[in-house]
Amino acid sequence: MSTTAASAAPGEWTAPAIGDFLIAAAILGLFVLACIASAARKDVTTGFDEPAHISYVAHIQKTGDVWPALGSMRLIDPQTFRFTDERNYLNHPPIFYALLAAIGPRIESHPQALPAYRCIDVALVAVGFAALLALALNAQFTRPEFYAYALPLVLIPILVQLAATVSNDDPAFLGGAHATLGVWQLVATDRGFWLAVALLGTVVAGWAKLTGLLLTAGMVSTAMAYLLWRGRMRWSWILAAGLAVAIAAAPYVAYVIQYDSPAPETPAQIALLNGGARAAGWADLPRLSFPAYFASFFVAFIADWMPVLGTRSVFNYAMLAVPAGALACAAAGVAVSARKLWLRRETARDVVVIAGAAALTATFAIHVTYSYGRHLQTGWLLDAYPRYYLPLAVIVPLAGLSLAAAIKAPRWRAGLLAFLIAGPILFRIFGAPLG
Repeated sequence: MSTTAASAAPGEWTAPAIGDFLIAAAILGLFVLACIASAARKDVTTGFDEPAHISYVAHIQKTGDVWPALGSMRLIDPQTFRFTDERNYLNHPPIFYALLAAIGPRIESHPQALPAYRCIDVALVAVGFAALLALALNAQFTRPEFYAYALPLVLIPILVQLAATVSNDDPAFLGGAHATLGVWQLVATDRGFWLAVALLGTVVAGWAKLTGLLLTAGMVSTAMAYLLWRGRMRWSWILAAGLAVAIAAAPYVAYVIQYDSPAPETPAQIALLNGGARAAGWADLPRLSFPAYFASFFVAFIADWMPVLGTRSVFNYAMLAVPAGALACAAAGVAVSARKLWLRRETARDVVVIAGAAALTATFAIHVTYSYGRHLQTGWLLDAYPRYYLPLAVIVPLAGLSLAAAIKAPRWRAGLLAFLIAGPILFRIFGAPLG
């Protein structure tokens, strides 16, 4: 990493120093090993709806239908991997699952096939994480800045477990990482190649899930609006971006035609929500007002950054101040970047931070509004899933670095960087009950 502050925008893609490259390679290698170890020991029934995802793959393999009717799919038994009579509740586009069905071994009645699929997902997340590390290597970060950027990402509590799971969140993360890398380098270099990288990432994330489309397309669109504002836009880029976003959104247009919604509520999903709300005792309770629901949603969102099966202690709850503090620093960093943009002193990092924050905010608003509608219908209160935002999770440490770069006092800047580095480590160790 550079020995100078990372306030300058990166220029042409440069080869990192060998020491920097080795540190990044070591972090990536340890991350992959942790993912593989988690994949080897993870119970298929624990978290992230893995039985439903592999059932989607198995259905396509069994029927040969690459665009199945959502209401026709059934779940497999997570022990025998044979189909049951229970309906599958997933409502995602089938592209990711059709690809897995084509390249992976037959999964119906073959539990031993699961590790192969998990390895594919580990590879997807690893390639995405490598793209984010490549961004840092070219950004001329100082060594403390690099750690303040990389450690919050590698220590995201759910990332390793999610990478070890068959889930469409994994290609969404892959697409988001490459969209971020592409936008950064496009703003820094004005090279069309990086627009292609960003748009390809948008298609990958968009085809994986609707939130992936909203996040990546929102970030890329905002960045391109910036380039247009600054007189750096080419008409060919506008045409390419329009075509790519249309391709990324095509599955949801098809769902609107087929089901009247880009996120269809299947009968199995409705039954799951109603049954879960009744079991939890929410169905007969008075519905929350929107402000109360928003507050509940936000608190649950922070708490579920590290999901726990047991009961948190007071100390565990106190540790939630770490992710809350990181978000507060990120919000301040967004404000710093916005001010630099207004003063025409922005760098590529500032543009990425603002574009990513705009996409995150818009997606969060849509998410809360949609979830509140489901709460009013059923009483359901478990929609605040942070993993939906992993495609652009990198914006949080990047915004934190924007704040750090604006602090002139060396002692305070060092203190902030120390928090951004040590906070994720402490939260990873002490944020959940022991045992």
